[in-house]
Amino acid sequence: MSCRIRFRKEGTKVVLVRILILFVALWFSIPVTSANAHVFYTVCNGDTLYDIANQYRISVGVLSAANRLNSDLIIPNQVLVIPDHILKYSRGDVSDEELLLLARIIHAEARGESFWGQVAVGAVIINRLASPDFPSDLREVIYQRTSNVYQFTPVGDGSIVLKPDERAINAARHALQGSDPTQGALFFYNPDKTNDTWIRTLPVMTRIGNHVFATQI
Repeated sequence: MSCRIRFRKEGTKVVLVRILILFVALWFSIPVTSANAHVFYTVCNGDTLYDIANQYRISVGVLSAANRLNSDLIIPNQVLVIPDHILKYSRGDVSDEELLLLARIIHAEARGESFWGQVAVGAVIINRLASPDFPSDLREVIYQRTSNVYQFTPVGDGSIVLKPDERAINAARHALQGSDPTQGALFFYNPDKTNDTWIRTLPVMTRIGNHVFATQI
């Protein structure tokens, strides 16, 4: 039920380089593979975030994070970005290294939580990956530092190196494939353990096990 799909505009130099590559490829009969480009979707009458997310096999949380949406409300002719670096995961294009890295942070952060509590932690990572307010690389998201402090405690204390169990690996797969029980959260914390007063001011999306899942104001 796609209404209209557009692609990111590119600078003149990029276009000229692409033309040159195409010319050389045609001259030497070399197969050409187009580089990925962000997809932009124009909302139609009757569209919902769920419908659009389902069409691209991504979570509503990813779609919300990528477009900084604070609610499910969308209007006709509104243009939504579909992040190409997330689409690769929905297609199953995940390296063993990426899967293991996500499983390690899930295991370190939530090894005492339920399966869906672990998926939720993974979903926060993927939502950050989709958000323009965080890095667009999985490793950079996990190892990100703010004011010289790691965003995720296990990175700072070294517990991220612990070998993940099969449940954490399965939770990572679910998160990469679009499962998001947090409804689009970008943060999580254990209220019994954190001393961070700022994070407690963030709008709460849900609570799963010992973790509160929140989003940006």
